[in-house]
Amino acid sequence: MPSGRLDVELRLSLFGLTRSIGMRRLARYRNAAVVLASTLLAIPLVLWLLSPAAVPDLAHGNVAGARALAEGWAKGEMIVLVRHVERCDHAKAACLNNPEGITDRARAVAVGVGARFEQLGLDKADIYNSPLVRTAQTAGYMFNKVDTGEDWLMNCRHDLLRNALAHKVPGRNLILVTHSECMQAMETSLQRPASTFGYGASLFVSTAQPQAPRLLGFIEASDWRSVTFQ
Repeated sequence: MPSGRLDVELRLSLFGLTRSIGMRRLARYRNAAVVLASTLLAIPLVLWLLSPAAVPDLAHGNVAGARALAEGWAKGEMIVLVRHVERCDHAKAACLNNPEGITDRARAVAVGVGARFEQLGLDKADIYNSPLVRTAQTAGYMFNKVDTGEDWLMNCRHDLLRNALAHKVPGRNLILVTHSECMQAMETSLQRPASTFGYGASLFVSTAQPQAPRLLGFIEASDWRSVTFQ
């Protein structure tokens, strides 16, 4: 081997054949592999860091989130989208009275969620529902109020946020009894990933800054008991 050469040859014998591998070349390959592996690991991390955060769950001990909800509600700053309770045509349970409406057992869920909103206060709240039977029945049992139905709460994929803001009265909360796809449309409008909401879930939007509404969080129907406002 020529004097002064810095790399060392590694000689391997396999099945009687001899191979020589330059250690300097091997190191280059190893370093390239490390860089490639690091890059492949970094890409999903960067994408995760840049992706929009999921909407917070305001239940299960999220004291700060629940307190922000209560304070915003007291000021009349909130828009809340409430999904109708269990629909009859997607369940094996008995219908309330109309196959296009809710199940009989869902009445109690609607009443229970309505009681939680009553605790927040409904004296400064405007309530609208979509024209479908299941949302009208939900609004009736949840808030003791049913209107003729707002088409924009059913056909909601494009202009829901704009329509909601147009119906929001300063100093008054806005309750919209609607559908899961409309709640997802609201998330999309506010640049958040779409969530899967259960029957009777509530999605809260803060309008503390009317020109920049933001998603505050959600509460599933069965989780209200774990919400801590103080």
